[in-house]
Amino acid sequence: MKLKELRENIDRIDKGILQLLNRRAKEVIKISKLKKNLNYEVFAPEREIAILKCLAKINKGPLSGDDVEMVFKEVLSVCRSLRIVLKIAYLGPQGTFTHLAAVKKFGKKPQYIPAESIGEVFDRVEKGEVDYGVVPIENSIEGVVNYTLDMFFSSPLKICSEITLSISHALLGTSSGRIKKIYSNPQVFAQCRRWISRNVPDIELIPTSSTAKAARLAKRDSRSGCIGSKILANLYGLKVITSSIEDSPQNYTRFLVISKTDSFPSGKDKTSILFSIKDRVGALHDVLSGFKKFGTNLTKIESRPSKKKPWEYYFFVDFEGHRESASVKDALRELEKGCIFVKILGSYPKES
Repeated sequence: MKLKELRENIDRIDKGILQLLNRRAKEVIKISKLKKNLNYEVFAPEREIAILKCLAKINKGPLSGDDVEMVFKEVLSVCRSLRIVLKIAYLGPQGTFTHLAAVKKFGKKPQYIPAESIGEVFDRVEKGEVDYGVVPIENSIEGVVNYTLDMFFSSPLKICSEITLSISHALLGTSSGRIKKIYSNPQVFAQCRRWISRNVPDIELIPTSSTAKAARLAKRDSRSGCIGSKILANLYGLKVITSSIEDSPQNYTRFLVISKTDSFPSGKDKTSILFSIKDRVGALHDVLSGFKKFGTNLTKIESRPSKKKPWEYYFFVDFEGHRESASVKDALRELEKGCIFVKILGSYPKES
């Protein structure tokens, strides 16, 4: 009888949860109508992060913080889709880490559209064919994705959110027998360099545009394998031969969500900019001094050749703060004094 009583308790709780979810959904519909009148974006990264942080603070368990985030991200995704189903372009095909990052940010409800290149993701968002795009920007081991940086030179798009994904690689194949060649993305090979040299030093490594394409090729040949996420095994009918073959357990990739607008302030934001400086001794040191002067913390700086003149460079900088804050505005005004041009790529909530 005790088991029956406990199950009846759960049934009552479930009914209460359902009633509350529907109450929440009705409020979301009201907000969606108001947003439409105000011409606001459906996806509000700053609001959703604030909700998740608030829930994390009040959570007393036994659900873990990750459990709560996983459940409520899907609640947010479903509620967001009550009035409109978002279209999200990502560097595909299905099963790539970019695809996993997009699902982590937007949940399962949106329509996900794979693109063959980072450039295509930008193009689809610019043309209005999709609402948002997700592209990789840097890996904690292998560094920045230069092609993504270069796209911001000419694109009018903004960064409205970021995603950090823990990366774990596995060797996959149709069988566990001896394989003669392995397919994967070049960055993935680099992230598994030590494992490859110790375990399969003589196997031919064949670079592909994505781990998902590598899985498709490995599926066709029983004597070949691929390296990528375990999820590829389910998607493409492969077996996991060896798990966790990445060289470092601290392997993370950061992704950007691109849109026609950036985000409102959340209280804990990051801003990305692009600038070019006048060619003189100490120029970079001088233009960056304004950030220290106004108490703005730089978190990243990268240089890229302009491709217009030899030895001319553009600089990409991430720093803490929102472009609307007084200290950031002061720092940017100071920066502009020594620059040929400054382009704000977007302000958006810090994920962590």
